[in-house]
Amino acid sequence: MISSQIIKTSIEELGMISKIDLAVWDIEGKEIAATFETSEITPALLSGFVNSPADSQVIGTHHLLKVLDEESVLFVLDARGNSEDTYMIGKIAVSQLQHLIVAYKERYDRNNFFQNLLLDNMLLVDIYNRAKKLHIEAAIPRAVFLIETDKDKDTTAMELLNSMFNAQTGDYITAVDESNVILIKALTPEDAYDRLEQIANTIADMMNTEAMLNVRVAYGTIVGELKEVSKSYKEAKMALDVGKIFYAEKKVTAYSTLGIGRLIYQLPINLCRIFIDEIFGSNIPAELDDETLITINKFFENNLNVSETSRQLFVHRNTLVYRIEKLQRSTGLDIRTFDDALTFKIALMVVNYMRYLDSLDY
Repeated sequence: MISSQIIKTSIEELGMISKIDLAVWDIEGKEIAATFETSEITPALLSGFVNSPADSQVIGTHHLLKVLDEESVLFVLDARGNSEDTYMIGKIAVSQLQHLIVAYKERYDRNNFFQNLLLDNMLLVDIYNRAKKLHIEAAIPRAVFLIETDKDKDTTAMELLNSMFNAQTGDYITAVDESNVILIKALTPEDAYDRLEQIANTIADMMNTEAMLNVRVAYGTIVGELKEVSKSYKEAKMALDVGKIFYAEKKVTAYSTLGIGRLIYQLPINLCRIFIDEIFGSNIPAELDDETLITINKFFENNLNVSETSRQLFVHRNTLVYRIEKLQRSTGLDIRTFDDALTFKIALMVVNYMRYLDSLDY
């Protein structure tokens, strides 16, 4: 519903332009906003006017007019003045308020619509019927972006997103929980996934530079129908979770590039335990220190090339070999061989996934 601050701002601006005093009450007689002292207008007088069939009423210098929401009286507006233009200014103010009511109600209804759409709370026939009433185009490409921030920063994130994206171009911003803000981005048929990556990186950079927010951004695949928006949302949620577990260094994660992380994320926990038990037995490696993790990751990045890895790490070749052999003694896997490197990489990801699931239990 339209806020009292919006009403106050509207009548103050119109009053300054027209030089006419204006005031607005609700149907209970409570003053919403006014540019003059309104003690002459009593709740009983307002109640009588609200319940009368007349659309307007003149009491001395006060011109009372009804502000309608469809067929119901929502507010009473008073234009006070002796000039011939007073009534006309009052009618203009009523028209402005009624347009604001429609716009804000439509905005609320759209937000409610997209929340239910994302959560699969609507029947297919209802999706298209409500979309038509809300003037939402059904058959255009869209993708869902999920922006995770701190719980007490979601309002700031939403405000910044509203300044970056416009509902008039078909973009909608909403939220279904306290820490995630959702952008439903309208696209053109020419837009591809490099465009989505660009948008996601822009969001992350703007959040950091403009609001000092440390956010994660994930996005789903491009869908061509309104009914499929929930699919892109579920993909974005999975991408966000998978990114936090397996690609923690990345601020932007795309569902289409999750790779083996997506497969592991969907494994039952009992299969993960069986796999880890087969690989390590009772010698599951404890938390690896930063030096070991950096060494392993850089070794994998360089396709198991010892010379190139030692060069990039600025260590002697023998030092790198010593670290790899030390890892072999503790795990039984020699990551210099392709099979063992592949096994270790997958096992490390599974261990991270199991730890993530354990953390959810607390």
